[in-house]
Amino acid sequence: MVRFFLFLLSLSILVGASSCAKPIADFTFADGSHVAPASVKFENTSRNADVFEWDFGDGGTSLLAAPNHVYSASGNFPVRLKVSKGNKSDVAEKRIQVTAPSACLVEIETEFGTMTVQLSNATPQHRDNFLKLAEEGYFDGMLFHRVIEGFMLQGGDPDSKAAKPDQALGMGGPGYTVPAEFVDSLVHVKGALCAARQGDQTNPQKRSSGSQFYIVQGKPLTGDELELIEARKGIRYSKEQRDAYTSVGGTPFLDRDYTVFGRVIKGLDVIDKIAAAETDPRDRPKTDVKMKVTVIK
Repeated sequence: MVRFFLFLLSLSILVGASSCAKPIADFTFADGSHVAPASVKFENTSRNADVFEWDFGDGGTSLLAAPNHVYSASGNFPVRLKVSKGNKSDVAEKRIQVTAPSACLVEIETEFGTMTVQLSNATPQHRDNFLKLAEEGYFDGMLFHRVIEGFMLQGGDPDSKAAKPDQALGMGGPGYTVPAEFVDSLVHVKGALCAARQGDQTNPQKRSSGSQFYIVQGKPLTGDELELIEARKGIRYSKEQRDAYTSVGGTPFLDRDYTVFGRVIKGLDVIDKIAAAETDPRDRPKTDVKMKVTVIK
């Protein structure tokens, strides 16, 4: 009986000691290259803790035990994890290096999600102009003011920032145009980023708007339909382009008439969500779809 009592007393002491032990903060993340936009999975290896407070060093935070975090820009970020149990706590801090992407990337953020767009180096005038405007915050708060399901989403009109619900849009811009840059390898497949412009009658050189752009949704085409377009426009599509047009779709009838200068590489589903919005007779969404455009660097 005495031995049993001593055993219970020892067990009680051990449990008490364990419950009073100080929490120890620690975490790991995958080694190797992290290129913006980088999604990083953090593994929590802390001990004796039940509250977790993460600070990722770029303004982002989390209370999850083992979170994922996306670094949208490059930099050397201090990651801090504070763990607690009762009134005791501990802190661990490490640094993560995120490098800039080799390609020119921008993010177009909307309430429907975010699209990551790669700008083409084959269209340097359009690329540099779009980057300049984006870095100035020019597009932030603008609307996708013209949306046609099965066709495209158009935005970039500065007049749309404070537009009234019944206001006609589509004529605004920065006061200049950009020379056309037609490149055979860049076509109007789904996700293509393209420059809007005035029609041929007033714009025979097919110069692009200084700021208005559209993102292609389109629809899949048959091989026969593509052959008709090839014959009419004097185009010969590559096997890769033909496969893209017949699988994910696009608007090939616009090729070599409007400059394509980038493509959505992540977030194609966002195009479909915006395209499904209810619109008025001018093709403007009845509920404003605002954008924020950020350069990833």
